[in-house]
Amino acid sequence: MAEREPRLKDKVAIITGAGSRSDGVGNGKATAILFAREGAKVVLVDQEIERAEETLADIESEGGIASVIEADVTNDSDCKYVVDVSIKRYGHLDILDNNVGNSFRETVIEIDPDTWDDIMALNVKSMMLMSRHSIPHMVNSGGGSIINIASISGVRASKAVAYTTSKAGVIGLTIAMAADHGPEGVRVNAISPGAVYTPMVAWRLSKEMREHRQNTTMLRTEGTPWDVAWAAVYLASDESKWVTGSVLTVDGGSSVMSRHAYLDG
Repeated sequence: MAEREPRLKDKVAIITGAGSRSDGVGNGKATAILFAREGAKVVLVDQEIERAEETLADIESEGGIASVIEADVTNDSDCKYVVDVSIKRYGHLDILDNNVGNSFRETVIEIDPDTWDDIMALNVKSMMLMSRHSIPHMVNSGGGSIINIASISGVRASKAVAYTTSKAGVIGLTIAMAADHGPEGVRVNAISPGAVYTPMVAWRLSKEMREHRQNTTMLRTEGTPWDVAWAAVYLASDESKWVTGSVLTVDGGSSVMSRHAYLDG
């Protein structure tokens, strides 16, 4: 059998939030590693450059090609800088993975307005800013793929009002950009993860909480960042060339699971 061609060979990808907290692997780091394994040249963007450099070391240890840019992706000039430097280094841009995000578990009464603004800036505005600077270069190259990391919280209630609102906004942004730029060859899709065990949530999850998360999925397991990363590989690759404006749910079936029918099963 002939050796499989790397799915992202010769493509250039920017990934925001490409580092990981502590010693774990988050969605951004896992995606960066898989993109590089599939042949992409990967630009690792993070406000904490040490985290991105750890991802870079992992990629280079496997023979992959990547580079690091320190940036605050809630800042328009930083986003322009990221894209401009990426084009200067690699000549073109094919993939943008808008992964960066954060969450606070507060109600509308509890949340501080400044915290609300910070979450909206990081979770939604950053995606708009990175996209607005990336799309013209993708159009010039004949098209591209933008992947926005949303959440199943964007379409159902959760005890985190700003996070839920922001992820609903990500889905709306995805659909709007797909409609606007599809005729130019730019595909825009979202991934909505469910109960994925990442360094961002690990610190606040007890053993009992993790067991509950597992029991609210049809597969009775938590997801991993690699599950999200493989979904991103598909949406970044030519295998999804007729997929745009879609939300790919990666949640072990939890968002379509009937609580009463399955929790005791």
